[in-house]
Amino acid sequence: MSEAVWTPRMTVSAVIERDGKYLLVEELDDDGEHVFNQPAGHLEDKESLLQAVEREVLEETGYQFSPQSFTGLYRWQAPKAGLTFMRLNFIGNVGDEVLSHRLDADIIATHWLSREQILTLRLRSPLVLQCIDDYLKRPHYSLCALIDHP
Repeated sequence: MSEAVWTPRMTVSAVIERDGKYLLVEELDDDGEHVFNQPAGHLEDKESLLQAVEREVLEETGYQFSPQSFTGLYRWQAPKAGLTFMRLNFIGNVGDEVLSHRLDADIIATHWLSREQILTLRLRSPLVLQCIDDYLKRPHYSLCALIDHP
């Protein structure tokens, strides 16, 4: 009898900064509580990492995202569910125009917030603030480091 293979959940996220404020989404967590997160979500089958983050930002904020670099690959184990998430955090820009007002069903609203405002919020995970801090303090890595082998 073979054991099931443990598999982490692969996710992407985006730190998007404009004039000292960061684009966050307000959403409901699994307990129905309001939490704040970067635009983020799961990598889908047959989708590249860049396609995933562009799709997630559009679906959760209505903005078209242009990835420029990334801050790193993060491993986090959710204490309640015991699930492990691998998060590749991108840095990039969005245009001024909202392309879609039809957001994912679990998104309540989008907000442009300062780091100080973010400190007062209930965050979906500790990765939200860590990704912002890494954007501010750590090296940014080139997208050419990501290989999407066909």
